This record gives sequence, C-alpha cells and structure tokens, in this order.
Amino acid sequence: MRIPSIGIITGPTGVGKTELALSAAEVLNAEIVNADSMQIYRYMDVGTAKPTIEERKRVPHQLIDVKDPDEICDASMYRRMAEEAIQRIREKDKRALLVGGTGLYIKALLHGLFPAPPKSAAVRARLNDVANRKGLDELHRRLTQVDPLAAERIHPRDRVRIVRALEVYETTKTPISHLQSGHGFQESPYRVAYCILSRPKPELYARIEKRTDRMLAEGLVEEVKKLTSMGYGADLKSMQSIGYRHAGRYLEGEWSFEEATRLLKRDTRRYAKRQLTWFQSVDKARWFHPDDFKKLLRHLERFFEEEAG
Repeated sequence: MRIPSIGIITGPTGVGKTELALSAAEVLNAEIVNADSMQIYRYMDVGTAKPTIEERKRVPHQLIDVKDPDEICDASMYRRMAEEAIQRIREKDKRALLVGGTGLYIKALLHGLFPAPPKSAAVRARLNDVANRKGLDELHRRLTQVDPLAAERIHPRDRVRIVRALEVYETTKTPISHLQSGHGFQESPYRVAYCILSRPKPELYARIEKRTDRMLAEGLVEEVKKLTSMGYGADLKSMQSIGYRHAGRYLEGEWSFEEATRLLKRDTRRYAKRQLTWFQSVDKARWFHPDDFKKLLRHLERFFEEEAG
C-alpha cells in the first residue's frame, strides 16, 4: 500500500508562513492542516495571527477553531485530529500541507509520542505547594539546576510542564530531556517534504517587532478583555500564552502598556529562538528563505509528482 504524502511548511513565529503556504496550496491543489497549538482555539484570533476568513476562503483550512479556550488539547489529541484531517483531504483527491510552528505537534504526528514515566501524586502535590508558597520562579530555578535543557525549553510561567519535569527527575533520577532524547520514535507513516522557513535574525526580529505593533493596533487587548468577559480566566493554559498573558497583565494593572509591549516583543523573540533551536534538530529537512517561493514550490511539486508517478 502506497504511503501517504504530506508537505510541511514550518518555521519560527513571524517568519512569513501564512501567505507563502496559501500561495503554495493554491498551485498544488492542496488544503492546509493547521500545526499551530494556539490557532486551534476559538475566539483567539488577533494574538495567534490566525488566517483571516478571506484567507480561509482562498484555501480550506483544517484544525482551526476546533476547541474552546478552556478545553485541553495536547500533542496526543492533535495527532489524532491531524490524522483524520489528512485522511479527509486525501479522500477528496487533494494534497495536504501541514502549516504551523508547533514543532512538538508535527513530531507527534510523524513519529509518535514519548512514553512518559508514571506520575506521582505525592511528588506533584509537594511541588505545587512549593510553587504556591515560594513562587514558580523557585521551581524553575530548581529545574535549571537539574535539567538545564528542559528549563531552556519550558517557559518560566508554564507551571504544568515545570512541575512535570521536576516530578520526572525526582521519581526517576534522570532529566526528562535525557529520557526524551533517548527515546526511539517510530518511523513516520507518511512520506514527508519537511520545509523550514528561516530569515537572518535581525530580519526576523524586525518582523516580530512590526507584527507585535500590528497585533496591538488590531485589538489584542480588546480581544483579551472580551475573552475575560466570556469567563476565560487568566489561569487557563491558553490565556497564559504569549500575547494573551501580556495583555492580561496590562489589563490587571500589573504592567503599563509600554512595559507589556516591551516584554511581549522580548518574549516573542525568545520563543522564535527556541523554535529555531528545535527545527535545527530535524533530520532531512530543507531550509528556505520565504522570498524563495519559486524554489520552495518546485521542491513541493517534485515531491508530490513522485507520489503520483
């Protein structure tokens, strides 16, 4: 049985994936499967740079607006949804393009998930108590000491992942990053053209600055205010993401608008840097500057023609 083929267009935030992917999909007779962990959420449009309604009319998109902000969606759930979306697209004799910057979701789809060690309710409760008494910074500091690689990957405010990483270390005496890197992930069930978009850092960071200003001008603060009025609290994982966390703290009076804007730009740059580090470890990927659209398109056309042949 022939292995299904999918194209992947990914890269750091702000690099220019959306317009390039739309243009490629139109030429390739493809539909887009979202691979951005935040664009799955309804009502979160401005802060996620979600494709507009007009863009989604140009090319059908799968896995956008499929969860409410208070619903959990992890890599395992994403994998199941993406597999079903790809199957639906192929049943229409169309091609599937996976587009987005959440590397973990892409890895989960292609190679499965790391089988995590058993959980310990007692250890987790003790760590959460430390976070409540001494603050999350104390737990992140401990994680930096025992597993600096995990600490680099996990945001200092991501309580769930920090606690889990420390829980794994305390129960196994092995850093979770070591366990993950040593896991032999399965062979991909797909033929893949893995395309990573990249720009020189000064160019990328300048785009991030402009995009942040544009999000704020287009109503990011108002979007967060509306989400709060709908009952979606600041403690939700979705509301702790980049942009939503910053606008929330401004609305709560913790930061001035200028400080929230500065920190949003800084944290977005740091996130883009972490994404680039992740993508550098991907085997058999091709890297493209977004301005090299014709080169990228030729690569994808040849890839899909091989399947047809």
